[in-house]
Amino acid sequence: MLKIEDLHVYYGGIHALKGIGFDVKAGQVVTLIGANGAGKSTTLRTICGLLKPRRGSITFEGKNITGWQTNAIVKGGTTMVPEGRKIFANLTVQENLMAGAYQRSDTSEIQKDLDWIFSLFPRLQERLAQKGGTLSGGEQQMLAIGRALMSRPRLLMFDEPSLGLAPVLVEEVFRIIRHIHSEGTTILLVEQNAFAALKVADYAYVLETGRIILAGKGQELLDNEEVKKAYLGG
Repeated sequence: MLKIEDLHVYYGGIHALKGIGFDVKAGQVVTLIGANGAGKSTTLRTICGLLKPRRGSITFEGKNITGWQTNAIVKGGTTMVPEGRKIFANLTVQENLMAGAYQRSDTSEIQKDLDWIFSLFPRLQERLAQKGGTLSGGEQQMLAIGRALMSRPRLLMFDEPSLGLAPVLVEEVFRIIRHIHSEGTTILLVEQNAFAALKVADYAYVLETGRIILAGKGQELLDNEEVKKAYLGG
């Protein structure tokens, strides 16, 4: 579904991604783990068009989308739930959700998707008229996920979905990720909580200073002594 080849990305003079390559197969949950500054978020931001690579290619469902504008990438089936949620604080919950469907015109299907999101997140339905900025951190994360789902992505990317959340909410977020995956959406997950990420992942990659240094099935990396020492507190 998604193929990354020899991707090089710079921030000014900083070489943030140094020729990484990986695949995400349809129906999988794939996770990228690594320390702060490893290049995880940079990878997602490049895939969704917010950053432009100096070299390399990004192919989604057989189409080379390298350099595409973000709105075209979203319309093509790839959406990201950004780090820090980045909801529209001055818009209502309903307006935030509808912003996720701004490129759609299938009104009846939009309503079906809203109903599905309300089944996932009943609290959002209770707070439809409330401004996004007045929601709790957990509710804002629900809203960010719901907004992303409104574009009907075939590939949904999560950038640090557990960041700043209490442990009980982290469990809820990962339950929702598993549920969205079970409904047929392919997931690419960036997450500092390596244990939670690897538990849910079919396949995983370890990034270190802009390079992939290790790859394997989620359970294999959970059992890997180097990964345990570096990322799991083992």
